[in-house]
Amino acid sequence: MNKKISILGCGWLGEELAYSFIKLGFSVKGSTTSLEKIKRLSENSVNSFLINIDNLDENIFDFLDSDILVIALTSKNIQSFKNLISNIELSRLKKIIFISSTSVYNSSEKPIDENSPINNSILSEIEKLFLENGTFSTTIIRFAGLFGYNRKPGNFYTEGKIIPNPEGVVNMIHRDDCVLIIQKIIEKDIWNITLNACADSHPKRREFFTKAALFVERNIPDFDENGVYEYKFISNERLKKILNYNFIFPDILKAIENNYV
Repeated sequence: MNKKISILGCGWLGEELAYSFIKLGFSVKGSTTSLEKIKRLSENSVNSFLINIDNLDENIFDFLDSDILVIALTSKNIQSFKNLISNIELSRLKKIIFISSTSVYNSSEKPIDENSPINNSILSEIEKLFLENGTFSTTIIRFAGLFGYNRKPGNFYTEGKIIPNPEGVVNMIHRDDCVLIIQKIIEKDIWNITLNACADSHPKRREFFTKAALFVERNIPDFDENGVYEYKFISNERLKKILNYNFIFPDILKAIENNYV
């Protein structure tokens, strides 16, 4: 019998993830808050659900009837996640992937791995809700900055904005790598772990945003030369070792230069 997977949040990443699992033979349920996207998902063989995490209704019970749940939401409403977890506890779900962010880390002079201290943020509190729940297994993926396709780094800033911290480094990951990493976690049955997901290269912000601007034919931004220098170098060594993973786009500058964005 094909595995059933539910993807809560078929946005920029979740929608592509849903289609990738369809191709792998999974039975896929996908949620959205958009009536327009409901139609598109259904036309592409995704069993689509209209679900708003801030206002859960009876739809959630059918949606959670799966083997695996991937949560790819931007919501930071802790009470909504508590309500969601209460519903998960009543379901047959035992395996969850929660998409988080490397923003839970503070700047550091040392490379940041999964054992580095995290900040006291809403996102880190939501992570704990899943990690500390004993009724299911959760793997947390802390993605670095997301780019690729219509998400072009050259459009990440408004015209005239001064880019801070030009000597700091950039931590990014292409969507194709995001999708494949999630597939690998499920394929290898890796649970109850936290993984940093970030490309191998860490160019300085000055070089990165300069090249990103040229690619989309925008003016090169100005940089704040007098601001406080902050350093956040995200290590992906644990992920590469545990998943035996080689990045599709290890060098993000080459990805931009070769139009793979």
